[in-house]
Amino acid sequence: MDRFHAMQAFARVVETGSFTRAAATLHLSRTTITQLVQQLEARLRVQLLNRTTRKVHVTADGAAYYEHVVRLLAELEAIETGLPGAAAAPRGSLRVDVPSPLATLVLMPALPAFHARYPDIELELGASDRKVDPVAEGVDCIVRGGAMTDNALKARRVADLRLGVYAAPAYLARAGMPAHPRELAERGHRIVAYRWSTPDGHAPYAMRRDGEQAWVRGRHAVRTDDGNAYLAAGLAGLGVLWLPDYMASPYAASGALLPLFTDWHVDAMPLYVAYPATRHVSRRLRVFIDWIVELMGPQGS
Repeated sequence: MDRFHAMQAFARVVETGSFTRAAATLHLSRTTITQLVQQLEARLRVQLLNRTTRKVHVTADGAAYYEHVVRLLAELEAIETGLPGAAAAPRGSLRVDVPSPLATLVLMPALPAFHARYPDIELELGASDRKVDPVAEGVDCIVRGGAMTDNALKARRVADLRLGVYAAPAYLARAGMPAHPRELAERGHRIVAYRWSTPDGHAPYAMRRDGEQAWVRGRHAVRTDDGNAYLAAGLAGLGVLWLPDYMASPYAASGALLPLFTDWHVDAMPLYVAYPATRHVSRRLRVFIDWIVELMGPQGS
């Protein structure tokens, strides 16, 4: 039995709550993960996990053992990366999930520079706007806009994204140019709604001008939970959009989107990178987080 791989397999099963998800994140078969954990239990002569048909639960002995395993794996990695010549070359696979527009418009164009700097890091990039559970899904970190309220995650604020209000010329030709944000709630106007991870599924937009404040919800013809679809709906003339600069800039420059309420200030959107609070932060994850901060700095307010 390879004790290192057995401990690594056990820790990932605890973190994901599943042999299948642990196997996927470690790029091993479920059978291999099961055998490694069974061999570890046989060597220790204790039951580390309780298995049911639906869920895996860690035992009291398993929980205590897990705490030691996490520290030991972290120390082993620190020893390896602390060697001369190794410290400058983080390596291994890294699973990251980011919003789809950010992946398309910012991260993918910049990844050649990241790979040139860290050629030994294999990046598995999920591009989605769905709510991702890094613990259950074995994701090393996520990048998300909006408030971070999950206590199981540690979050680092990357940037405050500047937001603007936009609409397609076809929409404005049909609905007219609104003079005040509150007009967007009136009949004849529509917004494109985004489904946030909030109890009512969306958040009002706060706008300010000379001490005046307006909260805009508005009627919508379509609501989506994907940033690329949200942008496409606005370009198709389905309603008014609230967009960060990195999404709006190319379309505003071409005239495909026109800015609205330019004398109003829209509250910035915080952007976070977050990772499981109980998981060791590897060197490859640290350099990726630092790179995200460096990359997104110019996008902030």
